[in-house]
Amino acid sequence: MSGENERDSENTLKKIVIDGLSNFRLQAAYIAYSEAYDKSTDLEVKKYLNQNMMDLQQNRIDYQTFYRNINRYRQIDSSQHQLKSSIKTQSKSEWRNQMRKIEREKRHK
Repeated sequence: MSGENERDSENTLKKIVIDGLSNFRLQAAYIAYSEAYDKSTDLEVKKYLNQNMMDLQQNRIDYQTFYRNINRYRQIDSSQHQLKSSIKTQSKSEWRNQMRKIEREKRHK
């Protein structure tokens, strides 16, 4: 019997669809909501995400609060955030010497 209740609640719980998004901030928030909703499998989380999206759409909460609420359910690709590029510095004279060497090698090839 509890299996039937779960299936019924899954059928009634649907992702919110917003058509004609002319507001860029709302569109970006909807994309974040949609990704979190699609990746979630828990019904309570989906209800929570739906409620936050409706509250944002009806101006009950602001964007900062919305993102703070759904951030824990978003799965941001961690590889993007952990790429730390090292910056190699070089003095002007070292750079000039390197360029002269490259030019010399090009002339004599």
